[in-house]
Amino acid sequence: MDSYNSPTTKPLFRGTQIVWYIAGLLEVLLAFRFVLKLLGANASAGFTSFIYGITQPLAAPFLSVFKITRVEGSVFEWTTVLALLVYWLIAIAIAKLLVMGKTVSTPEAASKLDDQDK
Repeated sequence: MDSYNSPTTKPLFRGTQIVWYIAGLLEVLLAFRFVLKLLGANASAGFTSFIYGITQPLAAPFLSVFKITRVEGSVFEWTTVLALLVYWLIAIAIAKLLVMGKTVSTPEAASKLDDQDK
């Protein structure tokens, strides 16, 4: 059975789609947080408050890693940049892990192993 017709191919494809959708959503929310802080957005405005509230748990593990850079009302939040990078790397790792579950034929596996030895 070739790997294109394997019963595991479609669920793995859907799984990677879900991983990239969630990662994309997190990245967009964190990017909004970064830009709003950088531009000195009014924290009490509805949209700004919503973005800060929803991204606080995502940014919280990184908040004390770096100092915050402030320039006349603007905040360059290095921790949000770190969060963007870490969540992106986690998404890559999960997607790669899912793809590792793909069925491969013996000749295909042998070929891949030979390629790794080079």
